[in-house]
Amino acid sequence: MSFPWFLLAISFLVCAIIGHDQAMPPSLPAAFGVCSLAGMALLWRDISSKMKGGNRSWSSLLSQYLAVKGVGWLGRRQRKKLEADTLNVKRVQEETLLKRLSKNANTCYGKQYDFSSIKDIDGFRARHPITTYEHYRELIRRIAAGEEKLIIAEKPLILAMTSGTSGASAMLLSTKDTNSEFFLQGVAVCLDTMATAFPATDSLQRTTKFFYSPTFRQSEAGIPIGPNSSTPASSRHMLNLYTTPAPAFEVPSEKDTLYLHLLFALKDPSVGTLESNFASTVFYAFSALQDRWQELVEDIERGKVSSALALETKVRSRLEALMKPDPKRAAQLRALFQDGFRGIAKRLWPHLHLVLAVDSGSNQIYGEMLRENYCQGVPFYSPFYAATEGLIGVNLWPQEPNRRYLLCPRSMFCEFLPENSLEKEAPHTLLMEEVTEGQNYELIITNASGLFRYRLGDIVKVVGFHNQCPIVEFQYRRGQMLSVRGEKVSEALFLDALKKAVAQWPGAQLVDYCCAESGIMGDSIGGSDPHYQVFVELKGVRNLSEEQRYKLDICLQQDSAVYKSFRTKGSIGSMRVQLVAQGAFKELREHMMAFSNTSPNTFKMHRVLRRKDYADFLLGKTVS
Repeated sequence: MSFPWFLLAISFLVCAIIGHDQAMPPSLPAAFGVCSLAGMALLWRDISSKMKGGNRSWSSLLSQYLAVKGVGWLGRRQRKKLEADTLNVKRVQEETLLKRLSKNANTCYGKQYDFSSIKDIDGFRARHPITTYEHYRELIRRIAAGEEKLIIAEKPLILAMTSGTSGASAMLLSTKDTNSEFFLQGVAVCLDTMATAFPATDSLQRTTKFFYSPTFRQSEAGIPIGPNSSTPASSRHMLNLYTTPAPAFEVPSEKDTLYLHLLFALKDPSVGTLESNFASTVFYAFSALQDRWQELVEDIERGKVSSALALETKVRSRLEALMKPDPKRAAQLRALFQDGFRGIAKRLWPHLHLVLAVDSGSNQIYGEMLRENYCQGVPFYSPFYAATEGLIGVNLWPQEPNRRYLLCPRSMFCEFLPENSLEKEAPHTLLMEEVTEGQNYELIITNASGLFRYRLGDIVKVVGFHNQCPIVEFQYRRGQMLSVRGEKVSEALFLDALKKAVAQWPGAQLVDYCCAESGIMGDSIGGSDPHYQVFVELKGVRNLSEEQRYKLDICLQQDSAVYKSFRTKGSIGSMRVQLVAQGAFKELREHMMAFSNTSPNTFKMHRVLRRKDYADFLLGKTVS
């Protein structure tokens, strides 16, 4: 989920002040220029002290300054609310639930489950079953066709497609409430956290946001269908906050848009933040930079946009109007690139303060590779735990190495299914105040857009409490579990074993990986005992010996007693490890997106492949 943060900040700030008749804090009138000439002088001095680099207009700096001030006030206000909510989680959770039931009580769905008669959490759990997507599929199809007040009282803003990481993409409802909760309880709080942890981000520097304008289609009723994201170009007057100009967001090609992101970022040596939904997108951006830096430098030197980009004539003209020859910056860049790419981010942008992107879960390895290579010395902040279903948690500890998220008690009504009860037909769930530190649970959520007691499929570990509210670490998706004999090897467990094995392969660096269970491979691999087919992309090696491949199997046996038991008994065969060509996973990503409803902004690499054609694609890229 992605939003133009500062645009929404201004919008919600104005709504908060006007809609709730809130008194504007004393510092804001001065910031907005409702003051004397002396006050304006002080304002300009404050803005000047926060400037980095030149080539910024007064209006550009002022709009960014006001946005930062407004968000700062709103963030502090929302953080106080969150802190108060964590002191009485049971009450807040019940209020959140009953508000949602009341709002949708007169829908067909609300009447079916008699929402109006439910007075507390126990009544809700007694009345409503635990659900999965199949429970909603037909209802959402009918909403897409034009029926109203089936599940929710309001018409959805969009029909949001999930990324399909652990199965086929699902179509969910996205509402104004979902978006406002994400901003108020997520974005505002995390920006406040970021400003405290990384005070240098308060300076008036532009952000490079790696974002790709999504493509939407229309349902029968004219409701947009697509990923739950919006573009920074949705408000032209806020684009001065980003290095990428408006015309670039009109370019349909991901490859060409990425080139333009890089081009305009390289032109600005004062970039302060690199931002994207996921660390994988930032990693692919630096990979493209390494491949195309010479072309980019030539464009900056000549003040042109590469003729290799397939741009409409009007778009090219508007972009080139923003370019002018800059041989000095080009020479500087050329020298920096010729010195190598390790730590290149901080050398290109000396005032770079932060990489803002989720680097937990399936994005963990991309975050690690960025920190070890391109982005050495730059702090990372993984702000949210979120999904198409809405905001789940916020990271209040940005400088901690383990990504921990405080569950947001007013965003989701949460129930917790113990890991040992996942397969039970009628499992008993726990509430926020009932979970145990150190235990794993599947999250069951009731959100603001028509999902009730919905099995999210995410397994989280409770690692502590903030006041009464659970703090969790993401563990794995149920659909991304390896299990050929019921052994259930999670993504986190397998990745730990893989990293240990790669550390024993001289010169090898892990770039990417995924697995497939032998059952989906069919005749591609011939007959054998059930086993894991593992595809790895590595740097620093061209071949793997049989002994090295077997190391991975040994490492997993050491980490998983259940897997070791099955291997000892011979009921699971030794895993087969395939080394694929460099760039194979980048090509797989493009292949997957071409056959799914996801976008570059929401794509997450599948760690367990469930489609034979994806596994066959990688088999065709095998080099050893």
